[in-house]
Amino acid sequence: MLRTHRLAKVLFTLLATVSAAGLVAAQSADVSGGQAKPKAAASHANSAAVAKAMEVAMTPGEGQKRLEPMIGTFNVRIRIWVDPSKPPVESQATSVSVWVLGHRYIQTMLSGHTLGEPFNGIGYIGYDNVGKTYQVAWMDDASTAMTLYQGSFAGAGKTAKLKATVLNAVTGKPTPVEMRMTLADNGDHVTELWGQGLGGKVFKMMELQNTKARQ
Repeated sequence: MLRTHRLAKVLFTLLATVSAAGLVAAQSADVSGGQAKPKAAASHANSAAVAKAMEVAMTPGEGQKRLEPMIGTFNVRIRIWVDPSKPPVESQATSVSVWVLGHRYIQTMLSGHTLGEPFNGIGYIGYDNVGKTYQVAWMDDASTAMTLYQGSFAGAGKTAKLKATVLNAVTGKPTPVEMRMTLADNGDHVTELWGQGLGGKVFKMMELQNTKARQ
């Protein structure tokens, strides 16, 4: 906690000097009954508030703790619907998820095969303390673009919906996609990818059933 507090002060110094100066200029001239507050006092109070806000923004808390069950090694059953009217193509993979950057983000490394070809992916999931949203960044060797999702967990925090926009490979136009996640207490979780098919109809394109490897 001490290290986080010191780092917050450094970030405050580097990132908030200009905005703090602007706020101080506005607040130091606060006139009440014709009396202006001393600039030094206003500056000190404002600096403390900004430093506190920076500390809250960067300190892992309950939002990150909710993701703890996802840490570990998982056996992954992959199901892909090339045509929503036909049965999915199934394959197997393994994923390993670990905390990175001081328990702020979970890094997932996935390795397996789909449609007879190697399939590897890297994902990051975290909670934005300021925006109060969960964010996922995903990239794999089936694309050259990163997909950035944002959303929230509902209810008791066992289901989540995160939305993103990708460019359609055929038309080049923005297309909405949605990641739906269900998380069990033991860490098992199912991730679904929903998107638009021909005619704009939304259907489930991909499902990853993650079962934690038991030792």
